[in-house]
Amino acid sequence: MQARRGASERARELRAEIERHNHLYHVLDRPQIPDAEYDALFRELLRLEAEHPEVATPDSPTQRVGAPPAEAFSEVVHRVPMLSLNNAFDDAEIEGFDRRVREALGKDGIEYAAEPKFDGLAVSLVYEQGVFRRGATRGDGYTGEDVTANLRTVRTIPLRLTARKAPPLLEVRGEVLMLKKDFDGLNRTQREKGEKEFVNPRNAAAGSLRQLDSRVTAARKLAFFAYGLGAVEGAPRFHRHSELLDYLAESRMPVSAERALVKDVTGLLAYYRGIEEKRRRLPYDIDGVVYKVNDLAAQERLGFVARAPRFAVAHKFPAEEATSEVLGIDVQVGRTGALTPVARLKPVFVGGVTVTNATLHNEDEIRRKDIWRGDTVAVRRAGDVIPEVVRVIGQGRRQHQDRFVMPEQCPVCGSKVARLEDEAVSRCTGGLYCSAQRKQALLHFASRRAMNIEGLGERLVDQVVEKEMVRDPADLYALEAGTLAGLDRMGEKSASNLVREIERSRDVTLARFIHALGIPAVGEEGAKLLAGHFGGLDELISADWSAITQQKKTIQKDNAARKKRGEEALPLPLEGVGPEVMEAVSQFFAEPHNRNVIARLTGTPGSIRFATAERAAAAGAAVAGKIFVLTGKLPRLAREDVKARIEARGGKVTGSVSKNTDYVVVGAEPGSKHRQALELGIATLDEAGLLQLLGESLEG
Repeated sequence: MQARRGASERARELRAEIERHNHLYHVLDRPQIPDAEYDALFRELLRLEAEHPEVATPDSPTQRVGAPPAEAFSEVVHRVPMLSLNNAFDDAEIEGFDRRVREALGKDGIEYAAEPKFDGLAVSLVYEQGVFRRGATRGDGYTGEDVTANLRTVRTIPLRLTARKAPPLLEVRGEVLMLKKDFDGLNRTQREKGEKEFVNPRNAAAGSLRQLDSRVTAARKLAFFAYGLGAVEGAPRFHRHSELLDYLAESRMPVSAERALVKDVTGLLAYYRGIEEKRRRLPYDIDGVVYKVNDLAAQERLGFVARAPRFAVAHKFPAEEATSEVLGIDVQVGRTGALTPVARLKPVFVGGVTVTNATLHNEDEIRRKDIWRGDTVAVRRAGDVIPEVVRVIGQGRRQHQDRFVMPEQCPVCGSKVARLEDEAVSRCTGGLYCSAQRKQALLHFASRRAMNIEGLGERLVDQVVEKEMVRDPADLYALEAGTLAGLDRMGEKSASNLVREIERSRDVTLARFIHALGIPAVGEEGAKLLAGHFGGLDELISADWSAITQQKKTIQKDNAARKKRGEEALPLPLEGVGPEVMEAVSQFFAEPHNRNVIARLTGTPGSIRFATAERAAAAGAAVAGKIFVLTGKLPRLAREDVKARIEARGGKVTGSVSKNTDYVVVGAEPGSKHRQALELGIATLDEAGLLQLLGESLEG
């Protein structure tokens, strides 16, 4: 017993000492002991934990060692969405940002927290009682991937916070990146092995963080910098953004040493120019700076617009430019059928990479910039990512055949190329049939907000398309587990799970199915409006859009007269669906290839099943006007799917529990909302109970 207590005490001392030296070496760059001495401490801790397994803890430095490969990353729903920032590219836009902040707050002399904008990958780190429990990528801002095992290998991420009193829950937001010196070392190793080198540190960091084998991640040197908080329970009350960053730094969480407090637009622009001047000397890549209103109460007052905060902005650096010659202009076909002209260039080094192709965006842009084959042009990497042609520097010989003309037929499938009114993009109308769109169309069809087929990711879609197992979405429903099991990284269990997911997706709302088709200009909201108006797929396909357009014009004219008479306006058919959407839908369903795929998806017994009118009406009566709150992860339904099903029946989904809440839908690992529901006596539903209320079932 005495020996065990001694081992436990020594292990605790070793863990604290090792993490202190980790922080000194990896974060502060001030090592105090030689590597051999550090290695001796680490080996002693390994030996103690091997001899006394009961003294091992989840936050031990030994747990940073990579674990065996995982089959796939699981999803993580962010408790607080990880929203993006609006970008600004010049002084005038920053002046506009500062003016809007001052006007909204009704005062001058705004204090801002300024810091570099790291060029890496945004992640969230969840600490419970001060111990690192889970890490996830940003994903789409609402749902990311669980990369906990990989993040544990990042030495600058503390496995235990050193704050005096660790809060019950603290979600730290920040960026994973690769330092320039470590990137150079990694590429040196790649060259020695005769393997492909990475293009830039961001790509290297992204590839390292998303390894299914965390031992690969552990072998590469990643770094982390914190810049904010997500979900918090029981943490100290902060009044300023700078205070919470100081708190994180005191907890041995890495934060930028270049952060500063500035006032007014003069301070913002001076900070920007100072960081831009020292950009090349920084140990990591940045692509701009970030400004945030420092006062957190003021941040709350300013709030958000769409998916970005009003209280913050990213001031991006100008893209690097170089000069090259246009050797030719090709056309690429994207997922939605968009035809994008691409310049083939004489190879040129710009923004850290060799560029041979650059986007020309669309035909109007080519005409506006007057770009011909043979011209000498300025090229830049927009946002340091996508190469584009900026302007013509010198004209070539410019014969008739050197002028670009958009093709009338898709260069891949031969379908008609159409251009919507008031839209600059020309599109292939082949939709579900065009092979150039096939992979991305399948990924979109299977995505969370569409048919939600979990497990059908990019790597698997690549394989089923390249092996010609799937040519369009209808082929997905003929896949068999035995065939799938023979694919790379697809064992019998994974194959069976995927087939089960595909089968489950047969039960879907009409709105989600319309969205899944990938009709140009039709997003989630547009799909809901179309489903609500027509009520059925056949009615949508056979719609007389000319008649609907004429009807809308007639009612609009009548409403103008009614307004003059002081009378109530008549409702417009398909209000919120503009002419460009109606034209896109009309063109999509006019293409025979698309109708054939839809017929195969819906016409075979046991294929796609929509809720019947009777079930929808009964569910509508039970759900209409009711307020729902969601908490935890449901076994099979995605949160977006649940929200769509409730809203389709006239219900409303809110983010917080109150006395006005009618139902709380409870999944695995529910949060405080579940406790609040029980305390207030609000009815709770599991997944089966919710579907019963909606008049649906996962089995049809």
